[in-house]
Amino acid sequence: MKVDVILGLQWGDEGKGKIVDVLTPKYDAISRFQGGPNAGHTLEINDLKHVLHTIPSGIFHENKANIIGNGVVLDPIVFKKEIEGIQKLGIDLHKNLYISKKAHLILPTHKLLDAASEAAKGDTKIGSTLKGIGPTYKDKIGRDGLRVGDLVENFEEKYASRVVAHKELLEKFYQFDYAELLAQWEKEWMEGVEVLKSFTLIDSEHMINDLITDNKSVLAEGAQGTLLDIDFGSYPFVTSSNTICAGACTGLGIAPQTIGRVYGIFKAYCTRVGMGPFPTELFDETGQKLRDAGNEYGSTTGRPRRCGWLDLVALKYSIMINGVTELFMMKADVLDNFDTIKVCTGYEVDGVVTDKFPYELNENVKPVYVELAGWKSDLTKLTHENEFPEEFNDYISFIEEETGLPITIASVGPNRAQTIMLEKE
Repeated sequence: MKVDVILGLQWGDEGKGKIVDVLTPKYDAISRFQGGPNAGHTLEINDLKHVLHTIPSGIFHENKANIIGNGVVLDPIVFKKEIEGIQKLGIDLHKNLYISKKAHLILPTHKLLDAASEAAKGDTKIGSTLKGIGPTYKDKIGRDGLRVGDLVENFEEKYASRVVAHKELLEKFYQFDYAELLAQWEKEWMEGVEVLKSFTLIDSEHMINDLITDNKSVLAEGAQGTLLDIDFGSYPFVTSSNTICAGACTGLGIAPQTIGRVYGIFKAYCTRVGMGPFPTELFDETGQKLRDAGNEYGSTTGRPRRCGWLDLVALKYSIMINGVTELFMMKADVLDNFDTIKVCTGYEVDGVVTDKFPYELNENVKPVYVELAGWKSDLTKLTHENEFPEEFNDYISFIEEETGLPITIASVGPNRAQTIMLEKE
């Protein structure tokens, strides 16, 4: 049995959580392979909204294994709050949540270093979520990280060593006042550690490969989006991990030949949170109309998202990098009230039009648009593709022709039920 991978193809916030929840009944196990609590996967079930930051989005289905892989960075404070929120719904996660011993821990001092680094950058800051993600991955790459498995072996000594090193940085390099925050966060962090230790800690690479050997189906869930990938995103305005399909191999310990289908998720338009280039961004009333209709505010940070038209240059780049086999289009209903809808099909750079994603996006990159007719009708009440307006079918067909891939799911609202499977020959 192969491992199927589900990925965001834009700058994150594409709606991965909802789709993982929809697809979970088809799988035996759901696994997160990278990122940390800067991810916010929103699920709406029976008109109740849940936001997951670290826990895989299949957690609301009984008898499905949910695995936090080695590529994830985990904050015990956030984890504890997440567990408590789900337990209020009467769900005992101890039965089906497994955590890799090789996942790295976000320490309170990592968050302090994140804040100090952003403050020091001033106008050149990258728009970090200040969750400690970057400093944690930096320690991981620098071979100085603390892992989940360390909680049960010489933990106090290892923790103290890292905190001393971080304090030295905060004091001597950043001159950052941290004492009060550290005292508060450290107490909460230690409480979170005790919650974390109550779960099943595993060598997740063995568990997942055993599932594959036993012919069990596994869905690998990515966080953020392809255009935030540390190698292939709009650097330096990126996250600190590999958000692309290859990240599933390193973040779970699986071989490339075990990858099966690659589901690429994209919004019917584009959004971005924080700093960084965004060729199709709209600064006018149309941009605000998209933001309001789509409720485009970060599920983790609450920050308003920047909004713009669909960018097919970037989308086709993401498809190429990930080896996407089929597309899922999200939030099509946000475009319900537009007379015309623009789609970027090329970039004009120094007077030359290209459909290739460039080394660097800057002010010289101008989007080239085509205009399509809007459908001017309410998609949220639809339950089958036979009910789609002709203009909406045209929009789907245009994207399929441009990308060379089928769109097999169209989401027309936030609820699990507002997910329409498209039949393809």
